[in-house]
Amino acid sequence: MVVALMRIVVVGGSGLIGAHVVDVLRERGHAATAVARTAHPGVDQVLDLGSASVDELRALLAGHDGVVYAARTDEQRPLRKPIYPVFRRSMVEPVVRLFTAARQEGLTRGVVMGSYYTYFDRLHPQWRLAARHTYIRCRVEQAREGRAAAGADLPVAVIELPFVFGRAGDRLPNWSGPLDRWARSRLPLVVPTGGTAAVSARGVAEVAVDALEQRSGGDIPVADENLTWRDMVARIAEAVGRRRRVARLPTGVAGAALRLGGVLQALGRKESGVNPAHAADLLLAELFVEPATGRSLDPALRQTFTGPAQG
Repeated sequence: MVVALMRIVVVGGSGLIGAHVVDVLRERGHAATAVARTAHPGVDQVLDLGSASVDELRALLAGHDGVVYAARTDEQRPLRKPIYPVFRRSMVEPVVRLFTAARQEGLTRGVVMGSYYTYFDRLHPQWRLAARHTYIRCRVEQAREGRAAAGADLPVAVIELPFVFGRAGDRLPNWSGPLDRWARSRLPLVVPTGGTAAVSARGVAEVAVDALEQRSGGDIPVADENLTWRDMVARIAEAVGRRRRVARLPTGVAGAALRLGGVLQALGRKESGVNPAHAADLLLAELFVEPATGRSLDPALRQTFTGPAQG
């Protein structure tokens, strides 16, 4: 199939995933405009999507065929209650403005980098994930309201991301630093039961560009491998050169620690996007995505963790 060349805006184009999307687009002959909040090597336009108006976004998108939203959200950082308005302002409202502008400018395709929690919310409605966790609620609203703003002529694919490994320049996954330091330390490696799907940043970018080329409007969960926590931590330890045994933390201990974290947050009048009072239901589950591609994560693991300790 012959694919027409596209002109694509990548919001968050200097980040881990966005930078790979820009690379894959250009490798396939498409034009990519990388947009970020701050000037950075490789950034073509500086714009804060959190405060940009629809008119400003229309000016940014003019002359393009599609747009990718790849901005990052920190769901774990505790904030003062109530956090829902804060999360809506940072996650939902910018996407609504972006796709309103995209529709008005006549763009024909879009991609949002979402979360695999929305996949599990569909798969297991009895878990009540959107009701229990503000971050997941806002991811669901982000996809629904972004698509509504885009309209029927602008299909928007949502890439439902699990743990993403890899590197883009100096950009690494936001959770990699603590795991890197833990794997290099003398502290015991102890993990609970359960596990997660995982994918490389390069793999995500290829799926995103495929979706743009095909004008997909689907929900697209992605995984290269499904890893238990024990497997993942053991492979991280090996990647940093400290191969050693990973022990199993009793389920009851892990659950109690998370519930205690929820109590302490409540006492401090704080919340986080993933509610620790219900986090055990996620942490101790096997959050696996099927089918996985089967591509080895080893190259992306080495990119993430090999080298000097992360500060």
